Amino acid sequence: MIRVVLVDDQPLIRAGLRMLCEAEPDLDVVGEAENGRDAIALAARLAPDVIVMDLRMPGIDGITATGRILAARPATRVLVLTTFGDDDHLYPALTAGACGFLLKDAPPAELLDGIRRAAAGDSPFSQDVLRRLVQRAVEARTDQPKRVPGLTARERDVLNLVAEGLSNTEIAERLHIGVTTVKTHVTSLMAKTDSPNRVRLALYARSA
Repeated sequence: MIRVVLVDDQPLIRAGLRMLCEAEPDLDVVGEAENGRDAIALAARLAPDVIVMDLRMPGIDGITATGRILAARPATRVLVLTTFGDDDHLYPALTAGACGFLLKDAPPAELLDGIRRAAAGDSPFSQDVLRRLVQRAVEARTDQPKRVPGLTARERDVLNLVAEGLSNTEIAERLHIGVTTVKTHVTSLMAKTDSPNRVRLALYARSA
């Protein structure tokens, strides 16, 4: 069972998300918060697996709350769900440690899949957002990227598929290896490339 906390300042949004999640047998909404301050308190008290986090809220916003939550509980996965997909919201959310970024106009199935992927250690992003993120990173580079030595052939295979936005399960199916093995490779790649999360790893792969 995936323990979920919903954070949004609009009661109707939270109610809709709760109904959506509670219709799924593997999702358990253990708490709701209407602002970042309450989200921080709930994260400490309830230890959720995934926090679905809005960004624009009164008082402590979602970006600040994300940073504080992850500083105290690094294992918590924060999945941003917002109306605003511009760079002014995207990059600060990633810097704060959010594992994924979805827009509120995403289909319900995409959000549910995003929660499950976040809980599994993946980074759920809409393809449009991820493509824009990668393109910005490539355009910002003025020097040739440094290739990280010491990658095995299998690690390079996994790295290339991470860059395509595939989940661990999809990579395992593509390479005919176990999901646990994929997770091990991804963890090793993050360490070797100094990537704090899967999104940064994908950026490295696409720009290297």
